[in-house]
Amino acid sequence: MTTIYAAMRNRLLVCTDGEDGWTTAEHLKGHDLECVASSPDEPERVFVGTFEDGLYRTEDGGGTFERLETGFRIETGDESRGAEDGGTVETEAVMSLAVSPHDPDVVYAGTEPSRVYRSEDGGDSWTHLEGIVDLPSEEEWFFPPRPDTHHTRWLEVDPFDPDRLYVGIELGAFIVGDVSDPSDVHWHERPPGSRRDNHSLAVHPDREGRVYSAAGDGFAVSNDGGESFSHPQDGLEHTYCWSVVPDPADPDRILVSSASGASKAHTAETAASYVYRKDGDEPWERLEERGLPMGDGVVRAVFTTADGTVYGVNNRGLFRSSDFGDSWERADVEWDEGLETQTPRGLVVVP
Repeated sequence: MTTIYAAMRNRLLVCTDGEDGWTTAEHLKGHDLECVASSPDEPERVFVGTFEDGLYRTEDGGGTFERLETGFRIETGDESRGAEDGGTVETEAVMSLAVSPHDPDVVYAGTEPSRVYRSEDGGDSWTHLEGIVDLPSEEEWFFPPRPDTHHTRWLEVDPFDPDRLYVGIELGAFIVGDVSDPSDVHWHERPPGSRRDNHSLAVHPDREGRVYSAAGDGFAVSNDGGESFSHPQDGLEHTYCWSVVPDPADPDRILVSSASGASKAHTAETAASYVYRKDGDEPWERLEERGLPMGDGVVRAVFTTADGTVYGVNNRGLFRSSDFGDSWERADVEWDEGLETQTPRGLVVVP
């Protein structure tokens, strides 16, 4: 049995492929969803971040969801705008989540404004990993639709080093964190070649030091744990990149979703997004006419992998490929007209 958690803009789809075919349940309807994360080591536990109502968790495989009292607070420096306790306000905008591949009880959350929090007990309690906004480039960070703020768009734990955390700030910086001492985290920002407008990051469990970045200012890849990046762009005609996933069997094969800009990526009425694949040193190849919708009216896809299969979601449905993009099959799940206007925010697959 496979369960897919697809975070759309205003609902979470929990789709289960059982003996009698697909069944779909909807949760968190009306919430403004931002992200979803889980661990294969705790398949019944899934986290969902919302923009306006904090963090939710299920511990029964999507049957029920509870809102967690995280205590995420932002220092304002004064007591304005409803601030309390010497100038802090609670933030409800959970923009990114990551569960450590080394320990399913270690969970990271990123917020707007940009902060990073860590839980060591599966989300019951949280510690603020301080210092992100003390980095020199912070005064240059901004999110274009809300230029007076910015957020932690992506978090990724290094599969070879449990104390190495990769952070993507939208818009502003790629950051590497040494979280071995949560009370004294060391952050390293903007290494050579890193992208500024990071949308998603990925790592590979079989290639130490490999980090992939899909960003608004293009694709980038690192072979030294994020200390430096290169930009293989040949053949990538649409460089506003959103989701990136490597082939589980080959770290040199990569899929990305991309468009020519934000309006072509995120808004169904104006969308024209595409999917590209790179194989080793070969140029990027656009995967047209393979069963995965792209082009006019299709928003940028979000990808993930499970048991060697690639899963993707866009506003036209849920899709999966067992040959890393050569062919795609649409999952036979309920997909109403309202979903065709929505942009997916996250995807988790539990085999």
